[in-house]
Amino acid sequence: MWWLVYIYGGVLSYQILHNIYFYLRLSLRKNHAAAINPDLPVSVIVCARNEEENLKALIPLLLEQDYPDFEVIIVDDNSEDGTVEYLYHLTAEDTRVRSVKVGNVNKPMAGKKFPLTLGIKAAKHPHLLLTDADCRPASRNWIAEMMNGYAQQADYVLGYSPYAKHKGWLNRIIRYETFFAGQNYLSYALAGIPYMGVGRNLSYTSALFFQHGGFADHRTLPSGDDDLFINKVAGKSKSAVVTSRDSFMISAPKTTSEDWKEQKTRHLSTARYYKANHRILLALQPFTHILVWLMLPLVIWLSPLVWWYIAAAFLLRWIVNRIVFTLNMRKLGENDLVPYIELFDILQVFYYFRFMKAAVVKTKYRWN
Repeated sequence: MWWLVYIYGGVLSYQILHNIYFYLRLSLRKNHAAAINPDLPVSVIVCARNEEENLKALIPLLLEQDYPDFEVIIVDDNSEDGTVEYLYHLTAEDTRVRSVKVGNVNKPMAGKKFPLTLGIKAAKHPHLLLTDADCRPASRNWIAEMMNGYAQQADYVLGYSPYAKHKGWLNRIIRYETFFAGQNYLSYALAGIPYMGVGRNLSYTSALFFQHGGFADHRTLPSGDDDLFINKVAGKSKSAVVTSRDSFMISAPKTTSEDWKEQKTRHLSTARYYKANHRILLALQPFTHILVWLMLPLVIWLSPLVWWYIAAAFLLRWIVNRIVFTLNMRKLGENDLVPYIELFDILQVFYYFRFMKAAVVKTKYRWN
């Protein structure tokens, strides 16, 4: 059964080298101080449907941003609460806030894509910064920090959007999954392989959007207004990554396991539409992660004479994981998750099996 030992050694080697080659880039990356660039006026775009209370909390924080030239565009997607009245009075009081009404039309695009396209077309400024109504900027320098990414001569900027910290294991699980996904797409982008971004904290230019046809290629899919667009332009334009804590956009987490599962299933449903090379690369990491745990008892049982070599290699992966994940958790503000790294490493296997179907089977969803 030596061939099984060799396979297991290859699996462990891939995991170790993957984490060093990709994730360590994020660990070692230094954050550069943001410098306000008056030549980059910004249009902040938020799509909302029945988000009156969230908008009342978010918009004042956006208007307090320490940045010289920006506007806030709220795209109202046929809200039935008090959103219309709130925006009417707000736009009259502050000229930096503008409201765009979707109207009762036959939308040519699914989900958030049509409202977002209207917001982009209405934007006065060439640089766009996107977020959601249930998000809150981590600081008054959010805009400045995100725009700092364009100092790298980038066409789009990828930011990080953690979930707010609350008590309970569900919150820890949600935040770990978000950390893991963020570690992945930020590290891959730093390695020159950008494949996605999150619409809660994402910036690109209107020129890039229209040059690549916006959401036309996936207009019938309810999800993918963020990751599928970035996946389309990846390799054709230059990305930048911003990881300073002031650049974070904090989002409200789900409070029930069913709501979270539905949200994750919807998010993962776009993965099958990524470019082929991205799908292969992204599949290797979870596939080898699963084999690390499933093959361990079998390999030790069938090869008892070399169990210590197997244990040593397994321990080496464990040590590399702890070092790299600890550094990245601290960088991304998830320090309280550090004690649970090994536990989550095991639970991640169950996560893969639970949501594997969402990434490979076509399912219909709707926005809100």
